[in-house]
Amino acid sequence: MEFSQRLFLKGKPIWEACLEHPFLKELSNGTLEEDKFCFYIKQDYVYLIDYIKIFALGMVKADSLEDMQAFSKCANVIVNIEMDAHIEYAKKFGITKEELENTKPNASNLSYTKFMLQTSTEGSLPELVAALLPCMWSYALIGKTLAKNKKALEHPLYKEWILTYANEEYNRENDWCIKLMDKVAEGLPERQLKKLEKIFIISSKYEYMFWDGCYKKESWVI
Repeated sequence: MEFSQRLFLKGKPIWEACLEHPFLKELSNGTLEEDKFCFYIKQDYVYLIDYIKIFALGMVKADSLEDMQAFSKCANVIVNIEMDAHIEYAKKFGITKEELENTKPNASNLSYTKFMLQTSTEGSLPELVAALLPCMWSYALIGKTLAKNKKALEHPLYKEWILTYANEEYNRENDWCIKLMDKVAEGLPERQLKKLEKIFIISSKYEYMFWDGCYKKESWVI
């Protein structure tokens, strides 16, 4: 069994719980209140700013030019394409660029990104990959799952978000990260694999907390 499959089996119950969370259930049915989705858009914007930094750290820790190029490509896509797309998408909900830039991360968001940044800064490349992978992987699963629901795709604004994470390009990036996880974990002793597994599970649980915080519109900050 590849190490990524081991991680998938560990993370799957958490991701399935995410899919059952009211935020994603109502998004899937097209009934999610727009103010909750707007809250999510703002929180996701500030989350992505820190998430980009992890790919930059991946370039620093990578041992091969191939991996450096892959991290660089992902960082470039987020910085120069995804962030602009995020800003344009937010406008459809009446959210300005200034509102996005002035958003403060709530406690769950801040705790999540600080965990990933600290793990990525202080830890090894395998630890960095284990920390960032649950976000990419769970979104791929969510996108593909929601895209199967015709009702989810009937909403004029939510449809665009769903298809973004269900499309082939996003899933290719996710597949790259999964394969990288297997590559950097190969040959590691069990004690180190268990540490990677723990990091992966923590990030996966933070994903659930992120959805929950957005649904409840928890705007308090630390």
